[in-house]
Amino acid sequence: MAKFTKEDALRYHEGNRPGKIEVIPTKPHSTQLDLSLAYSPGVAEPCLRIKENPKDVYKYTAKGNLVAVISNGTAVLGLGDIGAEAGKPVMEGKGLLFKIFADIDVFDIEVDTKNVDEFVKIVKGIAPTFGGINLEDIKAPECFEIEDRLKTELNIPIMHDDQHGTAIISSAGMLNAIEIQKKKIKNIKLVVNGAGASAVACTRLYISLGVQKENIVMVDSKGVLHNSRTDLSAIKREFATTRNIHTLEEAIKGADMFLGLSVANILTPDMVKSMADRPIVFALANPNPEIDYELAMKVRKDLIMATGRSDHPNQVNNVLGFPFIFRGALDVKATGINEEMKIAAVKALADLAKEDVPDMVNTAYKEMNLNFGTDYIIPKPLDPRLLTVVAPAVAKAAMESGIAHAPITDWEAYEMELEQRMGRNNKLLRALTNKARRNPKRVILAEGENFKVLKAAQTVLNEGIAQPILLGDKKKIKKLILDNDLDIEDIPIIDWNSRKEQSRRERFAHVLFEKRNRKGLTYSEALEYMTNRNYFGAMMVETGEADALLSGSTSKYADTIKPAIHTVGIKPDINHIAGMYLLMTKQGPLFFSDTTVNPRPDAKTIVDTTLLTAEAVRKFNIEPVIALVSYSNFGSIRTGSPVRVQQATAILHREHPDLIVDGDIQMNFALNSELRSQKFPFSKLGEKRVNTIIFPNLSSGNISYKMMQELGGAEAIGPILLGMNKSIHVIALESSVREIVNMVTIAVVDAQ
Repeated sequence: MAKFTKEDALRYHEGNRPGKIEVIPTKPHSTQLDLSLAYSPGVAEPCLRIKENPKDVYKYTAKGNLVAVISNGTAVLGLGDIGAEAGKPVMEGKGLLFKIFADIDVFDIEVDTKNVDEFVKIVKGIAPTFGGINLEDIKAPECFEIEDRLKTELNIPIMHDDQHGTAIISSAGMLNAIEIQKKKIKNIKLVVNGAGASAVACTRLYISLGVQKENIVMVDSKGVLHNSRTDLSAIKREFATTRNIHTLEEAIKGADMFLGLSVANILTPDMVKSMADRPIVFALANPNPEIDYELAMKVRKDLIMATGRSDHPNQVNNVLGFPFIFRGALDVKATGINEEMKIAAVKALADLAKEDVPDMVNTAYKEMNLNFGTDYIIPKPLDPRLLTVVAPAVAKAAMESGIAHAPITDWEAYEMELEQRMGRNNKLLRALTNKARRNPKRVILAEGENFKVLKAAQTVLNEGIAQPILLGDKKKIKKLILDNDLDIEDIPIIDWNSRKEQSRRERFAHVLFEKRNRKGLTYSEALEYMTNRNYFGAMMVETGEADALLSGSTSKYADTIKPAIHTVGIKPDINHIAGMYLLMTKQGPLFFSDTTVNPRPDAKTIVDTTLLTAEAVRKFNIEPVIALVSYSNFGSIRTGSPVRVQQATAILHREHPDLIVDGDIQMNFALNSELRSQKFPFSKLGEKRVNTIIFPNLSSGNISYKMMQELGGAEAIGPILLGMNKSIHVIALESSVREIVNMVTIAVVDAQ
């Protein structure tokens, strides 16, 4: 858990603007017309439509994406009954999490009453404002009655997250822990320490999933909930046992699983020792668990343990659930959140933990290779797949259980919509991936001894994108695979520099010598080149023993390009190569070229780069709209690089009249079609959205794509090498696994 002081926390919340959330307009508001439409008189029209058809409130207002986080402050985190106002920072924080994880807007509502009837009346009175209600930090037993009454009397999704959030996340962890420990859910003996809202909700959901009620013992601060006790409420009596046990120490003997939702340090090492073989301990008290993690793991080596803390494996964190559960419920206009939807979320989370973990998640948690197992039984909160896995599962369950008013018919489009909400719309990459899968090619990964390359190889193999071939020392690669539990035993490994490959190196040397003997290359030099992985890999592509080559993640750019040029060669009608980056932005894809090869291109090279780039963009099923940029606009400066751009534009207009291209033009006019149309109505670009930028030199191109990547939040895919006779591409130095996978996909499509 991150270390901070009290002063750090207070400064964070005070800051330049107190609190953590604000309201931001979603419609234009800069002109008098805008204001007239936003308020009077224009606002009357949607008001009248909603009066005629109340369901139109979802069409004309923010209701469908607005959730109320409502509390009376009687059970705030580990702070207890601190009051409505004191609980407000928590409710604001909950609103922040809804927004950043699922793009759901929130108003936090703090209700200053402990009276159940009054609380229910207030919430019912404000319910028309919201598409859903998240009840938060309300003490038991009042929380049960409040939720039950609101669910009965309102027809929008309502969930008390302290109950059901913990239940859903811990249930997913439980299912996977049981599987790993080779137990059967109907046979496990469960001890629940705590009898509050979370404990009751968890136990009820565990029973829905298959835990037998007679195998459960619940313990509160006074001991085991036993039939002989006269102090049990109706809810506690639901879990009372008739067995002759009265203490936690007695209950825990032989138990398969301990679920703690109580207080710190109540579970002793001796109690853990007394549990059954291969036990499961979920110690979820916050901030300190029922038993210290290190202590418990020292006591039992066969233990799977989860806590509520982020500094230990298997954190049970409600943020894994509520944003995505409400997202799915809102998107089908569900009238509630029922048992079927909760179970769907449980199973979606449990299944996701078994999938390959994205590199960005490993990086965020400073892990090498998270894998399904004892230390990874539930997904991590920063896993970007949660939204597109859990929300659709919940939406489907709402539809199947008959409480959805706006069923989804196109699930692929829905997933894309979810990704777009979070600025991750990868429609283009999805199309490329599907294209690659239809005809996967043999792709050589030259740096097979690199862990990220191996992880990428596993991903493309599992997803059917490519047939990877690894170059490298077989023993080193096998050890990396074993040490990191990678599932790529069947991928071919070629130790290109071994004695076994001597005859192939000699054969490749002969081929290379024949190609370049009149360019000063001797056979002995060609044979020496074959000890270089990039020459060897490129010759495999040239001779048809592979379809594509990727290299460069641990070496200089030129060390990949030079062997490629010498072996497979450059397209004869161009005689230039260039490097292009695909930038995935919130406004759509942008292609930048040349960003990696030509330092100071002349007009002819700029023309060739433009033609190569246009050809590449069309492979993405996009018609290129090309701006040749500089610091000049249409000849306003007649010296330096603008002149070369002007000359290139003239050649392109003359020799390629069908190409939508213009320049020289400054970047702001290139990207802003409205501004461009006003200032330069004569431009061939017209009002079209420019999707391709050609730079006047390497410096400007390289600086621009890196600035877009770091400051603009664009995902950069590349460099995509243009102009080669065959599919050879460079992996940028120290690329992430995801970036390598993207480049493999592009290499396959190029090879096709």
